[in-house]
Amino acid sequence: MALSIRPVPILTDNYAWFLRDGESGATALVDPAEEAPLVEMVEQAGGRLDQIFLTHHHADHVVATDALRKRYGSIVTGAAADAYRLPMLDRAVAEGDGIAVGGAIGTVMETPGHTRGHIAFYFSATPALFCGDTLFSLGCGRLFEGSAQEMFQSLRRIAALPDSTLICCGHEYTLSNARFALEVEPDNFALHARVAEIETLRAEARPTVPVALGLEKRTNPFLLAPDVGTFARLRQQKDAFR
Repeated sequence: MALSIRPVPILTDNYAWFLRDGESGATALVDPAEEAPLVEMVEQAGGRLDQIFLTHHHADHVVATDALRKRYGSIVTGAAADAYRLPMLDRAVAEGDGIAVGGAIGTVMETPGHTRGHIAFYFSATPALFCGDTLFSLGCGRLFEGSAQEMFQSLRRIAALPDSTLICCGHEYTLSNARFALEVEPDNFALHARVAEIETLRAEARPTVPVALGLEKRTNPFLLAPDVGTFARLRQQKDAFR
């Protein structure tokens, strides 16, 4: 069963993601970090929030969890490895565990690199990946806790998913990522076309995500990196890029 998915802008440049199973009406939010706009969105959608999924422990992905749980009675799911620093979990999950939103069945993927306990939620029938701060459009997360090797392997695992997979990431960083991507991939024609699209979307205050994984594999320098050494060099360059 496929999900309907919607990015919800919160904070300065974050996205929470609202998921709904059309057949059952079951709903979920991924990475809720600002109460008021998320309550407004849930109420407009019928006032039902069955589940909350957390990708990692950073405050800009979790801070509204307890308020929303109290208001809607939502079940909170997050990484068992990070249970000690997440909001209280109703369900602690690890690699390969199944999740569901109504009839839409998903799988937990462990994707360390940005943080050691980072996870993603993959729904194959949609298909969509809710990847937090592991992969962004035209970028990837900083290595706050994990190693370049860990992040490279996490990105390789994501890249192995079907090209039609929608990448549903945690931030609207695409335009700033594009500047670095053009610096390191100046002759990439697919990237130039994507940047033109991004500029139009942002000029109209529209989200640049979700984006198909297949397009990211042609335009994202971190997914194009052939080995961990190249990836590590690119990540260091991006960290210093202004």
